[in-house]
Amino acid sequence: MEINRNKLFIASCIALVATAMTFAIRADLLGNTFGGVFKLSNAEIGWCIGTAFWGYMLAIVIGGLLVDIIGMKSILAFAFVGHLIGIVLTIFSTGFWSLFVSTLFVGLANGFVEAACNPLVATLYPDNKTKMLNRFHVWFPGGIVIGGLLAYGLGLLHIGWKMEMAIILIPTLIYGFLFLKLELPKTERVTSGVSMKEMVKACFAPLFLFMVFCMFLTASTELGTNQWITVLLSNVGIPAILLLVFINGIMAAGRSFAGPIVHKLNPAGMLLFSAITAGVGLVLISYSAGWGTIGATAIFAIGITYFWPTMLGFVSEYLPRTGALGLSIMGGAGMLTVSFILPLMGNVYDSQTVAALPQTIDPNLFLQAVEGTKEFLILSQAKLAAGSQTLRYVAILPAFLTLAFLFLNYHIKKTTKV
Repeated sequence: MEINRNKLFIASCIALVATAMTFAIRADLLGNTFGGVFKLSNAEIGWCIGTAFWGYMLAIVIGGLLVDIIGMKSILAFAFVGHLIGIVLTIFSTGFWSLFVSTLFVGLANGFVEAACNPLVATLYPDNKTKMLNRFHVWFPGGIVIGGLLAYGLGLLHIGWKMEMAIILIPTLIYGFLFLKLELPKTERVTSGVSMKEMVKACFAPLFLFMVFCMFLTASTELGTNQWITVLLSNVGIPAILLLVFINGIMAAGRSFAGPIVHKLNPAGMLLFSAITAGVGLVLISYSAGWGTIGATAIFAIGITYFWPTMLGFVSEYLPRTGALGLSIMGGAGMLTVSFILPLMGNVYDSQTVAALPQTIDPNLFLQAVEGTKEFLILSQAKLAAGSQTLRYVAILPAFLTLAFLFLNYHIKKTTKV
């Protein structure tokens, strides 16, 4: 059967939309549903949602090892089944552990999607890897925009959170059907004749290990903040889910036009620009209020736009012998660290909220306050201050990245491709 490059790319994008919608809808459900309906603390929510990230890490690393052996189609079949199970189990969750397990299945499915689709895109477009990986990853923020708008609309209609989750079944069924019909190629590593041993050895190169370390910080800055932002900015005077949509709309637009930027800056230059801009954006958001938050959020969004796909594109271009395993390790490293940053951010937010409350009165009086009361207003103000302080802590990450990418640019200028 003939390899249809365009249809395979479209199917990959739809699979990434399904993945992204799980992020957007989870972000919308963090406070009111997972916190209110299931009576979970922010730290418990962080652990529940964090399991999606280390589930992703597990799947993408296993998938990266197996994709050359069992083929991309089998990995995508695992993703499809995982999405179905995870979404249905989430709809019928009743508390911490059922939510934990269902989110794990969703995380595994998301990981398998990228374990197959990242090397698939690199294989389909060997001469434009960074550009096409950016275009493919348009549909992560694009899917968050779709999921965020649907969540906001369904919320206005009081449809219910279970229907929000069920919506994700639509792109899931579409990508499952498309990949079932299409023939998938062998990975670039297999067709180029690089052995499994050489691929594994390449993943221990100092430059690759350095990029894995940087992925810890870029993923935490982007995904950790995006997953919590609807909670951290819930009291700035703007519907927080719309801020999430706004951020990801900018990211989708930026990734659509990544080609000229890659040509002008090169991947290392793009990463340095992203780190500086993301750090400035986070600090500005933490000091903004009301509609002034929009401008600060736009700066942050521009900063994180190119992080994930450019990290993958850099590894694929400068360390091609790492193959599908290298891309999977990068994605897995990013998601693993986010699984730890989420509960950490939840703990910081909880502690900063308590610290911002009047210290002469029992904090529980405010934490259990009913909307419309004086105590609830004080709690809202404390949460606003806590969200700002949490974002200032997160801004430390892109500060470290700026130094790391300055070094990377210096190194690339002094050496040729590995």
